[in-house]
Amino acid sequence: MKPSRYLPALALALAVQSACTWAAEETFTIDASNTIPSFEVGHMGFSTQRGRFRQTRGKVVMDTQKRAGQVDITIDANSIDTGIRQLDEVLREFDFLNVGTHPNLNFRSSQLKFNGDKLVAVDGALTLLGVTRPITLTVTHYQCGIDAASSRYVCDVDAEATFKRSDHGMTKFIPLVSDEVKLRIKVGAARDQ
Repeated sequence: MKPSRYLPALALALAVQSACTWAAEETFTIDASNTIPSFEVGHMGFSTQRGRFRQTRGKVVMDTQKRAGQVDITIDANSIDTGIRQLDEVLREFDFLNVGTHPNLNFRSSQLKFNGDKLVAVDGALTLLGVTRPITLTVTHYQCGIDAASSRYVCDVDAEATFKRSDHGMTKFIPLVSDEVKLRIKVGAARDQ
């Protein structure tokens, strides 16, 4: 049997295709200083109470060619900050975040949704107070590129969703404090070297 003269070209083409496929999947590390999960709840029908969490960590794996990926973000519940120290202490207690038993909130994606090259939504699950429920984050901003300050490839995403805190077992003061929570998260992540 004679070796085909096309065999080396075929081998090279397969090697290039494998390298391109492998290179398409990129891992990013969440930049805790540039990631801001925040929330809003109605307060007694008169005002909106806002707050944020100051400590996050996580990873994002993106394959823009396949329009796929994974997001895993962990939020330190104890890092809650409403700007009112006494309220923060109350929210850390048993009736709300119960940080002694449940120190973290977690979001883990199940599907990334794209419209062309733009990420438009992330389906996943939010774990709060040890209860995991499905949630969809609607992406309102998505941009990736070289950051001039760090010379690193970064992605910046803004997303939002609404969920009921009672679905996670947090029922204290409903309806004086609304059951509906508006979640917003700004995520900054840098591509791993």
